[in-house]
Formats: sequence, C-alpha cells, structure tokens
Amino acid sequence: MTPSTIKVIAFDADDTLWDCQGHFERVMQQLYDELQPWTDREQAATELFATERKNMPLLGFGTKAFTLSLIETAMRVSNYEITAERIDHLLRLGYSLLEFPTTPLPEVLETLITLQRQGRRMVLFTKGELLDQQSKLERSGLAGFFEHVEITSDKGEKEFMDLCRHLQVKPHEMMMVGNSLKSDVAPALAIGCWAVHIPFHVTWELEHTDAFDHDRLFHIERFGELLNIL
Repeated sequence: MTPSTIKVIAFDADDTLWDCQGHFERVMQQLYDELQPWTDREQAATELFATERKNMPLLGFGTKAFTLSLIETAMRVSNYEITAERIDHLLRLGYSLLEFPTTPLPEVLETLITLQRQGRRMVLFTKGELLDQQSKLERSGLAGFFEHVEITSDKGEKEFMDLCRHLQVKPHEMMMVGNSLKSDVAPALAIGCWAVHIPFHVTWELEHTDAFDHDRLFHIERFGELLNIL
C-alpha cells in the first residue's frame, strides 16, 4: 500500500488547525500566580495535572472540565483559604477560553484550499465539548472545507473505526493529520490508517507520549508539507 490509496483526509482541530493549548497555558500561568501565597509554580502545575487526570473519567476533555479542575485545584492547594474574588477571577479566565480567536495556523488555509481544488475529501475529527468545538470551527472560518465534522468525547481505535464506517472507506483509505501522537496518530495506525504528525510548540500534559516511527506514519514540520506527501 502507498498513500495513493487514500480517499479521505481527516484533520484534528486544536493545535493542528489553530492554536488552542497556548491559550490554556496562559490561564494556567495565571493560576500559578494566584497560588503563590501557598505553593511554588512547579508544585502548582503538578497539582493541576493531578486534578485533571483524576477528573478525566467523569468530565472528559474540554474547557468546562479544565475550568472545574482549575477551581478545584485552587481551593485544595490554598487549604480553602483562597478568596471568592480570586475564584471569580479564575472562573472568568475559564470563560475566556470559550472565546479566544481560532485564527488558522501558518499554511493551513492555503493548504486546505489546494486540497479542495484537487477534489480531496476532507473531514474534521476532533475530541472535546460539542458546543465549544463547533464554536471554534465557526470562528476559524474553515468549516466549509469539510464534508463531515465528527466531535467525540475521545479518539481511540473504536472511534476511528466508527469514522471509517460512517465515511464508507477502509482504514487504509484514510489519513489522519494531527499534532498528538497519542490521540491522533497511534489509534489511527493501530486500525490500519495512514497518519501525519505535525507537532505543536506546546503539548497538554495528558497528551505526552514518546516519539516513534511507523511505515504508515509521516512526520512534518510545516502544514504545507502535507501536499508533498499526497
């Protein structure tokens, strides 16, 4: 098999098409500022990650889950001494993550235009909260490039197989493009898809995994390099 068998290109959204984690990092730094009376920044980061990991099975991925974890961490680390005003500040920061600009990353728009002109079937396959992800896609101006948008609570092998069935393609006929080796690349390769990894400059702690190679995996540094593969 070669990439010439590909009939559908599936794209991740956050940190692949637009910056998301950078905005979350900004809010995290402000949490660490708020907690300085009780702990240092490194320990605050460790505590936030522990809260997010604990809450994941119940709250899943997304801005609302992050905001709840933000507030829970602040209360626990401060021994519930943090003021209502500071909690309100953290809540407002969480709300700000529902409205940040989703400007396409470099070369994204030009590449999608070229692929569309080539007649490529393109879909968006992302995880997170439905309304939040729909809003980000609308704000990005990229919605018109995708024949199908799939927003799911997680992206594992089952979800990739379900997507292939919905699109009526075999796994080796789909290529997944994303920034996360853990949730975009590994499960896609596991069911027989092709994958393209394009790293982002920051990665959420829960998405960290060791780098690896595979005969159906391509590594690129710029979004426009996708055209060379196809």
